[in-house]
Amino acid sequence: MILTDAPEAPETAAPKAEAPDPVFSALSDPVWRTILERLDGADFLVAKLSEPSAISLQAVSRQTQVLVKAGLVKQERTGRISRRRLDAGPIYQAAVWINQYSKYWQSQFGTLAAWLDQIERAKHELAQVEPPSGTL
Repeated sequence: MILTDAPEAPETAAPKAEAPDPVFSALSDPVWRTILERLDGADFLVAKLSEPSAISLQAVSRQTQVLVKAGLVKQERTGRISRRRLDAGPIYQAAVWINQYSKYWQSQFGTLAAWLDQIERAKHELAQVEPPSGTL
């Protein structure tokens, strides 16, 4: 018998998707997001990827290696030439993981819609009321 600190999950519980931590870590950094945005729909040589920024070629290469490890960027090497391209699959998996918690904010949309409807009805009712005739 192996003892663990974690209680066993009930048999009927649905398995939870594992949180894609490296993806969230990569998406949290503005430099990495900028690199991902540049790679969206295009392959780049690292030299070209570093051109519009003040970051050195070596720094961009190191930055993209983090994205490669997170699975967000694929690299292809031909001799000394290294191309990078976006792999959006892990972003999709992160979105699926986030979406499992959408039930918590989806219910709030109904409440918001009801409040907005009530405000609009109140505005409409106020517009229908005739202003009192001036006695001045």
